[in-house]
Amino acid sequence: MDTIILGIESSCDDTSAAVIKNGVLLSSVIASQAVHEAYGGVVPELASRAHQQNIVPVVHEALKRAGVTKEQLSAVAFTRGPGLMGSLLVGVSFAKGFARALDIPMVEVNHLQGHVLAHFIKESEDDHNQPNYPFICLLVSGGNSQIIRVNAYNNMEVLGQTIDDAAGEAIDKCSKVMGLGYPGGPIIDKLARQGNPKAFSFSKPHIPGYDYSFSGLKTSFLYSLRDWVKEDPDFVEHHKTDLAASLEHTIVDILMDKLRKVVKDTGINEVAVAGGVSANNGLRNAFHEHAQKYGWKIYIPKFGYTTDNAAMIAITGYFKFLDKDFCSIDKPAYSRVTIK
Repeated sequence: MDTIILGIESSCDDTSAAVIKNGVLLSSVIASQAVHEAYGGVVPELASRAHQQNIVPVVHEALKRAGVTKEQLSAVAFTRGPGLMGSLLVGVSFAKGFARALDIPMVEVNHLQGHVLAHFIKESEDDHNQPNYPFICLLVSGGNSQIIRVNAYNNMEVLGQTIDDAAGEAIDKCSKVMGLGYPGGPIIDKLARQGNPKAFSFSKPHIPGYDYSFSGLKTSFLYSLRDWVKEDPDFVEHHKTDLAASLEHTIVDILMDKLRKVVKDTGINEVAVAGGVSANNGLRNAFHEHAQKYGWKIYIPKFGYTTDNAAMIAITGYFKFLDKDFCSIDKPAYSRVTIK
């Protein structure tokens, strides 16, 4: 009998639904919210309202593209957290009502776990490019920067993480300081490809162990920019490609330095990257360089699976469904949690 999972993701500002059949992706639909661009960041109240508008048509479209009726579904997998509470409540409430109406199980998914397991999304039966356990995963996004040892889909150990700001947040804040707009990640990435990564230098943290810190980098960037703009009011416009390239280079260098230490100390050379920042070309290039230099076997997600998406929720839900790891209807959403 076929196992067909509907995945629902609504943790931030993207409403997404996906359908997976026997581990193979049939459809993935994402509705993004442009309303936040005018505010330079996600406005929680506006995000939750947009989710309410999008959730029904997005799920309908995902089922339609998959060629699946709701009666054929085996279970509904949904993001329970972490994320914005108002946004999560829309997805969680919909999943509860949908599953209850169809009398099928619910499967809760940790959003961070979903990002890691995005590497197991198959687009066809012949897709066998998945990591072998155990592997090391660098999870980098707007809210998280973690190095994770993945022993199994349901056994993950955080070896290092940011003690303050995340890498993605640092990029967004620096982009905002430069007046480049939101979201900063894609803008910085595009400009960095045209600039000199060695043009400017910014302070790097000295944190023991495998943990990260990006608050000092943000401060260094802010103060440096302030001094340069005093001398030349048009400094940003004259040097924005070099600034972007130097910022990106510094952040990638910080990320890869700790990752190299973990790989060396654990002896695990299967290394993956996940999360929104894994779409960054500088980081992806660094992974390829390290694979060539150190013999790593690397796993880099397709661009469509780097940002928040329901396909990663559906594949996680598929694994949990096979283990009959279901969720009771009384479980609430949670805004903060990490991978345990």
